[in-house]
Amino acid sequence: MSGDGRRTPSTAPVERERLSRSLIIDAAIGQVDRDGVSALSMRRLGKQLGVEAMSLYRYVNGREDLLEGIVDELVGELEVAPEKGLGASNGWQAYIQWLAHEVRSMALAHPAAFPLVATRHPAAPWLRPPLRSLRIVEQFLNALIDRGFTGEQAVDAYRTFTSFLLGHLLLETATLGAETGPASEPLDEGNADVPNRDEDVELADYPTLLRLRPLLSQDDTEAEFERALEALLDRLDMSLSQ
Repeated sequence: MSGDGRRTPSTAPVERERLSRSLIIDAAIGQVDRDGVSALSMRRLGKQLGVEAMSLYRYVNGREDLLEGIVDELVGELEVAPEKGLGASNGWQAYIQWLAHEVRSMALAHPAAFPLVATRHPAAPWLRPPLRSLRIVEQFLNALIDRGFTGEQAVDAYRTFTSFLLGHLLLETATLGAETGPASEPLDEGNADVPNRDEDVELADYPTLLRLRPLLSQDDTEAEFERALEALLDRLDMSLSQ
């Protein structure tokens, strides 16, 4: 466990009988943290874990599934609905600030792996990295709605906030040596959990997402760009006028 409370991936070889999917993914995150995504391979991972590479295929369906496991593990560490200290009585500004630092902490703890979180295909095309899982987006939208946002305003905030996070954190992790090449198409290496294989995802457990899916699915990228550019101009104008 690291000083900020996050898991520190193990690098020591393990006994064969202790092999599991979670242990393999944990070791894979450690490899990516040390050597980058391009250096990750089933052969190197098997050597680190003290087993033949083929033994890993009992738990992961190849490198593609391994990369998806890394993303799921890192995103799963995010706490989007704080259990204490930041309730609905706190303003939306405090919530956004808190969550931005939560995501940044994850990115800086794993700078070499963050581009995977940022660029891999999410579970549905209308989800946007790095807040890319159904659970996280449901909790984020509810948090803003509880603080006075309408559904449409919450969706707009989700888009704006994720754009801010991606732009800043990809740049910041790149300065730390992260590989930020274009996202590649996922390859099904034998029953791998390939995201976006089907645009239909089960939303019965996420009522807010189910209700707001039509808004989330709208392509508003051009208008978003123009609004962000106007906000930048306003900020620079304010700076120059002071």
